[in-house]
Amino acid sequence: MPLHDTIAKVTDRIIARSHECRSRYESRMEAAAAEGPRRAHLTCGNQAHAYAAMGEAQNDLATGRAPNLGIVTAYNDMLSAHQPYERFPDLIRATARAVGATAQVAGGVPAMCDGITQGQVGMELSLFSRDVIALSAGVALSHNCYDAAVYLGVCDKIVPGLIIGAATFGYIPGIFIPAGPMVSGLPNDEKAAIRKKFAAGECGREELMVAEMASYHGPGTCTFYGTANSNQMLMEFMGLHLPASSFVNPGTELRDALTEAAVKQALSITALGNDYRPVYRVLNEKAFVNGIVGLMATGGSTNLILHLPAMARAAGVILELEDFADISSVTPLMAKVYPNGLADVNHFHAAGGLGYMMGELVDAGLLHADTVTVMGNGLGDYSSEAQLKDGRAVWVDGPRQSHNEKILRPADDAFQPQGGLKRLSGPLGTGVMKVSAVAEYLQEITAPARVFHDQESVKKAFQQGEFTEDTIVVVRFQGPKANGMPELHNLTPCLSVCLDRGLKIALVTDGRMSGASGKVPAAIHVSPEAADGGPLAYVEDGDMIRVDAKAGIIDNLSAWHARVPAAPDLSDNGHGVGRELFEVFRQNASPAMSGARVV
Repeated sequence: MPLHDTIAKVTDRIIARSHECRSRYESRMEAAAAEGPRRAHLTCGNQAHAYAAMGEAQNDLATGRAPNLGIVTAYNDMLSAHQPYERFPDLIRATARAVGATAQVAGGVPAMCDGITQGQVGMELSLFSRDVIALSAGVALSHNCYDAAVYLGVCDKIVPGLIIGAATFGYIPGIFIPAGPMVSGLPNDEKAAIRKKFAAGECGREELMVAEMASYHGPGTCTFYGTANSNQMLMEFMGLHLPASSFVNPGTELRDALTEAAVKQALSITALGNDYRPVYRVLNEKAFVNGIVGLMATGGSTNLILHLPAMARAAGVILELEDFADISSVTPLMAKVYPNGLADVNHFHAAGGLGYMMGELVDAGLLHADTVTVMGNGLGDYSSEAQLKDGRAVWVDGPRQSHNEKILRPADDAFQPQGGLKRLSGPLGTGVMKVSAVAEYLQEITAPARVFHDQESVKKAFQQGEFTEDTIVVVRFQGPKANGMPELHNLTPCLSVCLDRGLKIALVTDGRMSGASGKVPAAIHVSPEAADGGPLAYVEDGDMIRVDAKAGIIDNLSAWHARVPAAPDLSDNGHGVGRELFEVFRQNASPAMSGARVV
């Protein structure tokens, strides 16, 4: 199937827009690659420090006869998604030694959990942790000891931060190794129902806690299709995972076998061999287009609209919101995974998963099949299925039909003909809405505004019964420069209750919602942000606001241009729970539409 005309045009547009930036990036990477293996430039003293703890492997490292693999890990045992990584370095080192190579933990990067910080002050550090992770990966790789790298990370900001780091050291080959999702627990829709009951005062904290613990109950990624699992999809679509590896549960023989295979593959693509395949050749314009197609086809996280431009810029590629909108307009929504449906990612994987989906999208001409991947040239390998044979991971032909069309449908008979994200623009600025789980009648609302400056004020108004009519809830001064752009996911239960009561409710904000954004229509990431003089600063209670995802419009229908903009009270935003350390990030963050980038 020839490439779809819109995908071709968007790709050409990105290539043209990025030409100067990408050319500079490629020139830097090619110059670094031309210097040969990095260890060759270390002095004897440099090397002695680096290899002092390597025991019998010291001599191999010093003579440079075998590749040395750097491990950049986001392990901590507070995050269920990252807890399995505790044992990965030992497995990686043993696998490397078995094939005559070496491996070292190059460094660790922080990994925080938005699920833990939702509604807490710590959430104001969350988005900028992406840049800290990128910086930390840079520190880890700066020792110039590694012929390739493996990146151990899963969740919201960790994968984007690691990608920025990997792209910056793009002359080093790299593979991302997932840890896999936890096995299914309490169904996500049942958990959401208990949250709504608690928000409405219909159950107590004890019942809520039982439900939460039954849902988040073991090692692995949370099973809903939020940012963490969207990240795993992205790595597979962009060719940085091994095929069919994203959604294999932790602690299984296949999971270990896939990790071992990833190590061997990383060692086989270094400059010491005949198949040098550095990250900078993988992370090109076509790869990012493929990632956006995957995001739209799966109805993935809105957070990736922030992260992808930042990730791409690190590789010299310039993405704009129009690219997402145009790709969404021709990409069918093929999956229904919670919050867009009742299934979780384990059900999705069993139904055929990413292998089935990628095969369908290639056949439909919606993916660049000729991209460079860590496995080879082209996406052909990525429509396969991983199996365990004699203790090793092997790949067989993937499914050519869905095993459950309530979860996963073919491209030519999808759940809807367009992707799950819509671009919104108008007098209130530019933003985005995730519409894949929003009822059609809620995608166009005109109603009076209620203006708030934090989510706690919204929750208080709800608890006091103040939402009695159709309302546009405006929550402003939540952008990156104001307070680090925290997620406002704690608003989902109370706003969902309002919808259940028959009201039309929409959210308009310069902040973020969760990657698990569901049925509440939410115009998010509105730029320019209110703290930077954006139009949201001029909105007052009672203004008639139009939010129309079908037409792609956000508008204030009231006469507002002559007003004095509201001044934010940010006096408490600069201290407490480490916020002092991030002042330089808030001052220098780019607008949300370009990724809220600092590095």
